[in-house]
Amino acid sequence: MTRTFASIVITGASSGIGEALALDYARPGVALALSGRDAGRLGAVADACRAKGAVVDEARIDVVDRAALALWLTRFDDAHPVDLLIANAGLSIDNGLSSLDDFSRVRRTMAVNVDGVFNTVEPLVGRMMARKRGQIAVMASLASFIGLPQAASYNASKAAVRVWGESIRYVLKKHGVGVSVICPGFVSTRINAGASFKMPFLMSAAKASAIIRRGLERNQARIAFPIPTKAGVWLGGLLPGGWTAKLLGA
Repeated sequence: MTRTFASIVITGASSGIGEALALDYARPGVALALSGRDAGRLGAVADACRAKGAVVDEARIDVVDRAALALWLTRFDDAHPVDLLIANAGLSIDNGLSSLDDFSRVRRTMAVNVDGVFNTVEPLVGRMMARKRGQIAVMASLASFIGLPQAASYNASKAAVRVWGESIRYVLKKHGVGVSVICPGFVSTRINAGASFKMPFLMSAAKASAIIRRGLERNQARIAFPIPTKAGVWLGGLLPGGWTAKLLGA
């Protein structure tokens, strides 16, 4: 059964995959709730979505602000009962030492990438269960399947939300609510714009959005892409830990 969505929440909508999804979903008859931390970029995305006919509620909110996020989400849901909730906001700020010399980066990463997902889902999941419909999407990463060098807290945060999302899918299915965990490989976004390493099979945010939207329409449990990177990660996960570490230079 193909799912369609008319009331959509996207956090981290001011750039990257969140921006691409917002622009792709925008059309007459659709209400969008878009949040981000950069008011200028978020406003530009919101205006572009309005130009395509969507009703847009934009909010400059940090997802770690639990109270402010809950207030905004419930107000939007009161006016436009949400049928697609995309917990997309995230960051990657590890340094070359995986921030072992600066644990404030580790804690900030976990606060945004893990607690931020919880803060996004918590205010609306009960309402969606009561309505017995809707879709929740959690933004994880292919990096969540294997410990990669230089991004320990990012990898760990994405592993946490991936497993959490895959687990709650079983519970929410009984209440008519779907859950999809999104696991992209390298996508051209602001997060990795300054990366010092080569990113194989780098994909545009627009192409990533198309793949994600198809997966959400089908209530796909795990939306993982691109295939070559997914295959490499799968192989790395099958190897004994010592072999994987040697391949990664550890």
